[in-house]
Amino acid sequence: MKKNLKSARFIVAIDLGGTNIKVALFSLGFKMRDRLSCPTPVLHGRQAVIVAVLEMVAGLLSRRKISAGSISAAGIGVPGPVDFDRQVVHFLPNIPGWRNVPLSSVFTSACGIPCVVDNDAKMMALAEYTLGAAKGSRNAVCLTLGTGVGAGLIIEGKLYRGADNAAGEIGHLPLNENGPACPCGGKACLERYAGNGALLKEARAALGASITLEKASALAAGGNRKALRFWRTASTHIGIALAGLSNVLNPDVIVVGGGVSSAGRPLFDGLKENLLRRAMPVQGRRVKVVRAALGSDAGLIGAALAAAGRTRA
Repeated sequence: MKKNLKSARFIVAIDLGGTNIKVALFSLGFKMRDRLSCPTPVLHGRQAVIVAVLEMVAGLLSRRKISAGSISAAGIGVPGPVDFDRQVVHFLPNIPGWRNVPLSSVFTSACGIPCVVDNDAKMMALAEYTLGAAKGSRNAVCLTLGTGVGAGLIIEGKLYRGADNAAGEIGHLPLNENGPACPCGGKACLERYAGNGALLKEARAALGASITLEKASALAAGGNRKALRFWRTASTHIGIALAGLSNVLNPDVIVVGGGVSSAGRPLFDGLKENLLRRAMPVQGRRVKVVRAALGSDAGLIGAALAAAGRTRA
């Protein structure tokens, strides 16, 4: 069914995360009008997650008293590799039961809204490059630190996808020959050291069973030695990976977003220190490490931008 774009006034953006699902309504000028969120029902299977997405979209439209006909398109960011050309989700490392899911067609068949699906880190990169901290650069790495660890790569002003549309999986860059097993099938992946689940486990071992990453950040900001040591270790793992990326890609800027980035200086100071120490001199002098400008909304904004691009295409 072809949309009547003249009657369409809004875009729906969906950020499907390993911890939460966020849905937002945007104007065609990319201003967020409303949003909803709920925990991701990861333990109840793929269908339960899809149903949760559809119910949230329906709830948002109902709350705003608008019909699906007022939506030009939807964008969905997912935490795993996507065959962008076929609009098929290969798999989601932190959400079981997802293998070769044609999510775009499933969504459109269910609610009649045209849809574009892409990896969530690529959505974040699109947002930060278009409207955020990477704006004006030609070569950028946009890193997202959350339940998973991913990256969107901007090379010579274009989003780089790779041969199978699966480029940017920095979270599955192995740091050692041996280490903890990863849901992706690998071992010693960066995500097993820097994903928020792994970080929370280490924080509780160092700072007590009731600690949260937010509290660990606050303690470090106040000079707590154990908290500072915890963030120093975390920033070392991430900084080493970013040094390797800098040596290979020679970016102008590395943008760091996602929930873990809210740790602030205890994380970023260590990231920059380790990157400079490990990167080759030319690449190290060039690259800047900055916090994402669009915060936790970057994935939603990127999904809205991707949906608008689909409409124009």
